[in-house]
Amino acid sequence: MSSTDNVARFRRLIDEGFTRGDLGVVDELIAPECVEHQRGNRSGVGGAKEVIRTLHRWMSDFSLTIEDVAIAGDVVWSRNRARGVNTGSVMGNPPTGKVVEIDVIDIVRFEDGMVVEHWGIADQMGLMLQLGLIPSRERAAVG
Repeated sequence: MSSTDNVARFRRLIDEGFTRGDLGVVDELIAPECVEHQRGNRSGVGGAKEVIRTLHRWMSDFSLTIEDVAIAGDVVWSRNRARGVNTGSVMGNPPTGKVVEIDVIDIVRFEDGMVVEHWGIADQMGLMLQLGLIPSRERAAVG
């Protein structure tokens, strides 16, 4: 598989899987033995499906948009933008109804057209600040 093919597969995973919530695409593009390096997430197809379900449970109108992509051999690097309205409980906290938008960095390694490793870094601090789950410096200064 070429690097261009891997980018197309990655885009499909993001657009169809993460944004639209189509779990079938996960079966097509993620290897059963895929190793997940993102803290707190399980490896394999089941782990990826769990993440997609959780994001859509936390946020109505959840979307993940690829902003930039770089490739190096069998590895795809991306800078993404996650958006949604918090209409579900996040980490045990009640829904806030707030619109959130955070950056997400993904690094994905492919073998034979399938994702075999994933590293992800989501702006969890930004998410918590936007949801009001931790005080911002501005609010702390006023209070």
